[in-house]
Amino acid sequence: MAVRKRPRKNASAMRMVGALVARFRRNAGLTQRELAERLMVAEVTIASIEQGVRPLLPDLAESLDQVLGSQGAMAVAVANMPEVDLVPLWAAEFLDLEREALGLSSYQNQVLPGLLQTRAYARAVFSNDVPALTRDEIELRVEARIQRQEILHRKDPPRACFILSEAILVDRLGGDAVYTEQLRSLQESAAIPGLTVQVVPLGRTFHAGLSGPFILIETADHQRLAYVEAQRGSQLIAAPDEVSILEHKYAMLRTQALNPQESRDLLSRLLGEQ
Repeated sequence: MAVRKRPRKNASAMRMVGALVARFRRNAGLTQRELAERLMVAEVTIASIEQGVRPLLPDLAESLDQVLGSQGAMAVAVANMPEVDLVPLWAAEFLDLEREALGLSSYQNQVLPGLLQTRAYARAVFSNDVPALTRDEIELRVEARIQRQEILHRKDPPRACFILSEAILVDRLGGDAVYTEQLRSLQESAAIPGLTVQVVPLGRTFHAGLSGPFILIETADHQRLAYVEAQRGSQLIAAPDEVSILEHKYAMLRTQALNPQESRDLLSRLLGEQ
């Protein structure tokens, strides 16, 4: 079942705002990349706004007015947009980057990364949302999540590394049958060329990932970004010094985790195969 994107009711208004951003940017003599660097956001953010596919949010609108000298025009435009256009599609920008990435490095400590979830596990995850989703909403989200996984099986998949807290493997979301199927699927994923799965075991006396999960991205043009998701929101990080800090954390986590073979052995033990 193909998931259709729900059309935005005010897409024309978004395109109008995007066109204004593009006009003021060009008048200021800036490229999309130069503007993104000044605002400390990803270049794709500016491109998506100018194309009218990503809403311009109030904080960024005020920053644009300051950088572009647009005398409050962006803030006024956003203030008069219908409410539906002030709410961004969940993680839409990250999913675009994930689809085209050359490399993905994920650290997760509460739930398995979406790219490694089985259909039943994903359903269990979405069934735990608060407030509760309807059955149709759950199935649409499950289908979208499964479709994302195609990037790992294409002819030129991204280099992918997943570091998982063992705590994730202790939880049994969805019940015993879902748990067993998910562990077997992890075993299969760990065997995919170019994909690495490592587990940080419980009981460590030092842990570089206590601040929470994050994903490092190498884009198609070799830009290095990071993505951090939290309660009720997410953040794409483009500032080189901030990305560097997370890259350092990830390197430390790799040394603290079991190596790939040890991680596969742990999965086998959890499945009772050793």
